[in-house]
Amino acid sequence: MGAITALGIVLLALMVLVGGKQGITSFLSMVVNFGILFFSIVLIAFHLPPIIVTVVASVVLLSITIFWSSASDNASITAFQASCVILVLLIAIIIPIEYWAQVGGFGLEDSEELEGLSIYVGIDFTKIAIATAILSSLGAIAEAAIAIASGLDEIVTQHRQITGDALFADGVFIGKQIIGTAVNTLFFGFFGSALALFIWFYGLNYSLGEIINDKIFAAELIAIVVSLIGVVLTIPITTWMMSFRLKRLQAKKPK
Repeated sequence: MGAITALGIVLLALMVLVGGKQGITSFLSMVVNFGILFFSIVLIAFHLPPIIVTVVASVVLLSITIFWSSASDNASITAFQASCVILVLLIAIIIPIEYWAQVGGFGLEDSEELEGLSIYVGIDFTKIAIATAILSSLGAIAEAAIAIASGLDEIVTQHRQITGDALFADGVFIGKQIIGTAVNTLFFGFFGSALALFIWFYGLNYSLGEIINDKIFAAELIAIVVSLIGVVLTIPITTWMMSFRLKRLQAKKPK
């Protein structure tokens, strides 16, 4: 038994112990999402348009992540709609930024590993960087959207007479509480994944300017900043959608 297999078994056991049936569903959704990501990589390797493949895969990944959660139908639908809106906005930000930054492809630090290998694989590496940035933001977007939507749906369930404006104010308040945690989660993930790179920079006496302009560092930082922007945008958009649905529902009720 390999280390990854052992860790997977431990994870499944803990998810079943803590989450019960929902834990099994969450584990299956993770496995399915991995399969979708792997299939997307295969499609891109066969020279299908990377951005189109990534957008389609992103919508599927968001739907599986959100609708396989334990949230109510109202919260899930709202979270999915908000996530799709955020995805479109982030794509509009990511594409020009990646072309402007020119961080696609490999950096100088990869030269030793790539020595003797051909990098002429017929794929635009800038588009790969765009795909990477989009996929990197999905988890944070889905998590923030479902957290906001579930919290507001619970408020509506407990307080049937609440107005749309009051619900929006509650959503903003909840968003302020979770935004700090989400930002720190992304930051720690970025620092942990780039720790070896930071040690490399220190060992080779990179200056601050060289670090900021390094292709690998810049690509990772752009992906993290885009994810942070997505989390921040998710709060008002999801809150507005929930309050709008409540107003429309209350307007349909007989006076």
